[in-house]
Parts: sequence; structure tokens; C-alpha cells
Amino acid sequence: MFDIQEELKKLPQKPGVYLMHDAKDTIIYIGKAISLRNRVRQYFRPSHNEGLKKEQMVRQIERFEYIITDSELEALILECNLIKEHRPKYNTMLRDDKSYPYIKVTVGEEFPRVMFSHQMKKDKSRYFGPYTSAGAVKETVDLIQRLYSLRTCSRSLPKDIGKERPCLNYHIRQCMAPCQGKIGKEEYQERIQQAISFLNGNFQPVIQELGRKMQEASEAMAYEKAMEYRDLLKAVRQIAQKQKISSSDGEDKDIIAMASDQEDAVVQVFFVRNGKLIGRDHFHVDIGSEASKPQVLATFLKQFYAGTPFIPKELMLQEEIEESEVIAEWLSQKRGQKVYLRVPKKGTKEKLVELAAQNAAMVLSQDKEKIKREEGRTIGALREIGKLLGLEGLRRVEAYDISNISGFETVGSMVVYEKGKPKRSDYRKFKLRTVAGPDDYGSMYEVLSRRFSHGLQEREERKEQGLGNDYGSFTRFPDLIMMDGGKGQVNVALKVLEELSLQIPVCGMVKDDNHRTRGLYYQNQELPIDRHGEGFQLITRIQDEAHRFAIEYHRSLRGKEQVHSILDDIPGIGAKRRKALMKQFLSLDAIRAADIQTLASAPSMNERAARAVYGFFHKEEEGCK
Repeated sequence: MFDIQEELKKLPQKPGVYLMHDAKDTIIYIGKAISLRNRVRQYFRPSHNEGLKKEQMVRQIERFEYIITDSELEALILECNLIKEHRPKYNTMLRDDKSYPYIKVTVGEEFPRVMFSHQMKKDKSRYFGPYTSAGAVKETVDLIQRLYSLRTCSRSLPKDIGKERPCLNYHIRQCMAPCQGKIGKEEYQERIQQAISFLNGNFQPVIQELGRKMQEASEAMAYEKAMEYRDLLKAVRQIAQKQKISSSDGEDKDIIAMASDQEDAVVQVFFVRNGKLIGRDHFHVDIGSEASKPQVLATFLKQFYAGTPFIPKELMLQEEIEESEVIAEWLSQKRGQKVYLRVPKKGTKEKLVELAAQNAAMVLSQDKEKIKREEGRTIGALREIGKLLGLEGLRRVEAYDISNISGFETVGSMVVYEKGKPKRSDYRKFKLRTVAGPDDYGSMYEVLSRRFSHGLQEREERKEQGLGNDYGSFTRFPDLIMMDGGKGQVNVALKVLEELSLQIPVCGMVKDDNHRTRGLYYQNQELPIDRHGEGFQLITRIQDEAHRFAIEYHRSLRGKEQVHSILDDIPGIGAKRRKALMKQFLSLDAIRAADIQTLASAPSMNERAARAVYGFFHKEEEGCK
């Protein structure tokens, strides 16, 4: 058994990372320390107070472990990697896992290309970015192709010159066909340098050149050509307008500020490249046991820059942060050059940080409103349903549906909604074992019996092992069962629950003649429901989801050619006769009821085959008596 007080005495006076485990041995917190002994002991001192969340965490700690490192920098790197891998409950966590695109110029090639790239690699190419919008990158790359007629193919030039015909881009005048030797290396390189100048933000020469060509084409009455230049000019001006000047030093920097409430935070980042504001982005952060703004900012820096390949020269922050020196050292190591963390106090830079903070506050406020609306659609809708049925505390709802095509294998679906949202990890599919043909009631009886018998068995096993019922989709029983149908389906469910001595409310989702939900069948009466309410919308979503999931499973089985008809078990009845019988009689019940003469009259059938079919079904009936 782990004795916390004894283990605290063994802690070394060295830098490292510590991992806190709960009773289920789940890692709930990861931290780093210059001195493991001093830092870990602090958590268990009665006088130590770091806020309510950290108190809640400490009460759950059953054991801890630690990893010694040679330096605080090594501890920081290890901490970042472990947090990313385990995502502990009480660590501040960056929700978004975003990547940013680049524009890549393959300057290592004799005839370089300008292309979209998802990442920056250590190769001979030159990269521009990162950019915050993939659409903007594609738009810029497309514009460069139109302006400079550069190649986009992957041919190995000059080795492949003249080996194949030029592609479509040459014929539509968007490539100068270096693959055919129609442009020399020097002239092509000149175009590449112009493209690089454009990517560096030097738009004026292009704007002047396009304006001159448009004027010349117009004067020569080449109006189509003039319109082409006009469109290009407009596109260049739009790109130039998007890259607003934010500073005159031409440096790369990120401007970072945040807004927070008790549970959530939004961090806003402005990306400045070559002195130009190329975009911005915001990131949602779940606040863990760290409570202060400097701590949240420090955690954001570690998680965000651990996952991005580009580190700017300067980070302008809203506030001074803890461990700023070690974070700056770590970032400098990743960048390969010195990185500065600064908190501007006056001037344009301070105003940019303030602007980032205002944007973060606006996003946080808007998202809170969005969350409220979402809660109306989910938790609020569940409350409406509970009120209609006279049930309180509804949290988990399970819905069931059956899918079959006459004569083919029947399948069942179980979908789960928790707090009004689908919990897809708990969805389950059932391939029917005891029911042949289109018997929805018999199929539903089997599905529910298997589901709850399995759940009771798992509960018993967990009880014997000294474990709770909080894990596994089958051990968690619903607060409400919703059946896709009325009285008949509800009675099937109630019969199963009675046989298993379970008491769970069951209601049916009743549809009208147009197959639209009209109300709920509960305790032997149909309850009308407001079609304009959120509760009605949720019922419809649950019903549609259960149906979709069952149909999707059935379709996947048919796609894998695993569907089996009981007609396949009759000697002499192959695929052709089976299809003919189903087309003629439409259902297995009709085939079972037909006499030999009627069966023989079906296409592709003869008297011998008809006798085989008749004998199969009536022999089956004799065996059931």
C-alpha cells in the first residue's frame, strides 16, 4: 500500500516531473519542479492553500510518482510531452489542436514551384507563413500561378524536358512549359524571384505593372485582355489589403492575451510576420487547478508552442509569467535562435496586446451565449421531456430501433443520449440470433433482453471485484428508455424489465400517418407534445439517430455480403429463385402460407422446387409443435 507521508520523506532535492494518481490509478495532474521535495510536499501541508480546485485534486490523490531530470529545462520539456499524452483532469488544457499552413517555394529545384504545404520541414525549400487560413494560402498560390505562370507538375526537370507533352496549364497560359524547354532557366528564376518578392509583401511593382498592361490593352481595344489584367489587379489589391502593417521593424512576433472566467479561458493570438499582421486565432482553454492569469498563460505557451513548428523571435504577453526564463530558453532551443518574452508597457505594442485581450473577451462572451443556446437544445430539452412525463433528474436516455428487409437478417440498434447529446461511444449494434424474418416485437424482445441481462451480469462481476457501476456502456442503466413505436413496443420493453426485476421508465415515440413524431406513449396514454418546443426537437433527433444507426449497420452487413435469408437454407433454392419468390410474395409469411401449386407458379420455380420450399416451412412448423 502506498503511504503518502512515508513517500514524501523519500523525495529528492532535484528537478523533475511529478504525476498524481487517483484511486483508479488515473493520472489526474502533472507538474514540474526545480526541487521535487519542496514542491510535492507543499500539496500535503494543511496550511497550503492554492484554491478550491487544487484542494479537490489533493483529496483525490492516492499515490504519486516522479521522474528526475538534469535541469529545469529538461523537466519543462518532459512535462509538456506527458501532459499532451495523458491530458490530466486537473491540468489546464488547450482544447484546440490546430495546425497552420505554409506557402512553400522549392528553391532547391532548378525550376522551382510555389505550393501549399501543411507543415514546415527542414529541407532546401523556402517557407512563408504560417498563415491562419488555408483558404487564403490557396488563394495566394493560385494568384501567383496566374501572375508568373510557374509550373505545378512534379516532373524532374531538366532531366524530363521534352519527354512528355505539355499539360493543360500551358494551353490555358498558366505555365510557360519549362518541361518543353519553352522558357530558359534564367528567365524562370527571374519569375521565381518576383514571386518571392510578392510573398514578402512587395506588392507595389506588381500593381504598377498590371495597371500599365491593363491600360495598354484597353488602348489597343483588346478588351478581354484588359479585363483579365483588371481581375488580376483586383486580386492583388485584396491580398495586399489583408496584410495590414502592424509594425515597422519587419520582425516575426506573436501577440498573446487572454480573458477568463471561473472555468474557461480564451487566448487570442495575433500573428505578425515580416512586420505585417497576417492573421489571428483564438484558443479555448479548460482551466485546471492553476487559477491565476499568469499561470494559464504560461501553460498555454508550453502546450501551444510544443505543437507548432514555427517559433517567432518575440512573444508579446499581456502579463509577466512564472518560469519565463526557462520557457524562453526552451523556445530558443526549439527555434535555434534567441526568443524574447516581453510585456509591453506603452506605445503601439501595448495597444496591440490590449486589442488581443478585447478580442479574447469578446469571443469568450459570444461562446458563453452559444453554450446557453446549446444547453437549451440539450439539457433544457431533456427537462421539457421530463416535465411532460413527470420524471425528474433525467440524464441518460437510451433509444432502440429494428431494421430488416423482408427475409433478410434483422439487426437492432441502441443509441445513447446523455445530457441531451449523443454519446456515440456507448452506441451498440445487435445481430438477431433467435428471430427469423420481419418480427419487430420478437426482435425488440431479444435486443432488450440481451442488453439488460448483459448489464446485470457485468454489474455482478464488478461487485465481486469490489468495483462500482460507473464504467461500461452496459453497466450504466438509463433514466428513460424510448421505443420507436407506440403501445406494442412499450409493452415489449416493460415485459423484459419485469422479467429481469428492473424498474426503468419506458415511453414510446409515436408517429402519425406521415411518419412524423406526434407524441409520447407513456403509462397507457398518449401525451401530446408541443411541436415547436426543444423537447420535441430532441425526441425527433433521437428517433432519427436510432433509425439511422440501425439502417447503417444493416447496410454495412449487406455491403459485406453477410446478409443471409432463411430461403438460402432450402436445397435447390438459389439466388435467382429466392429473388423471384420475394418479388412474387413480398414477405416470408406469404411464402409460408402459399400452397405447392401457388409456389410453383412463381417465375423460375417448378414443382420440385415448390415442394422443397413448402416442405421446409411445414417441416419447420412440425418441429415447433
